[in-house]
Amino acid sequence: MSEDLHALQRRLAEFAAARDWQQYHTPKNLAAALSVEAAELVEIFQWLTPEESAKVMANPGKAGRVEDEVADVLAYLLQFCEALGIDALAALAAKIERNESRFPAVRSARPDRPREGEE
Repeated sequence: MSEDLHALQRRLAEFAAARDWQQYHTPKNLAAALSVEAAELVEIFQWLTPEESAKVMANPGKAGRVEDEVADVLAYLLQFCEALGIDALAALAAKIERNESRFPAVRSARPDRPREGEE
C-alpha cells in the first residue's frame, strides 16, 4: 500500500487513540459510519440534474461540502481496512483485474471494416 495511505491510516489511528475512540471502531461500526457518510455525499447530489451535478465543484459552498464528505468516506474506509487488515490498494487492483476479465472492452469497428471474426 502507498506510504501516503499508510501515513493517513496512522494519523487516523492516533486521532482515535488520543480520544479513546478505538473501542468503538469495530468493523460493524465503521461499516455503518461509512454508509452514513456515503449517504451524506449522495444527499448533495440528490435533486440535481446530471448537468448540475457535473458542475457542482464550480459552486464554492457545494464544493466544500463534497470535499468534506469525500474525506469522511475515505477516512472511514481507511479505518475499516485497518481494522480488518485489508490493503485497500491491493484489493482495488485485484478487483480491477477481475472486472477486466469479466467485462472485456468492446471495440467498435469502422463501418467499412468487418469486426474481428466477421467477414
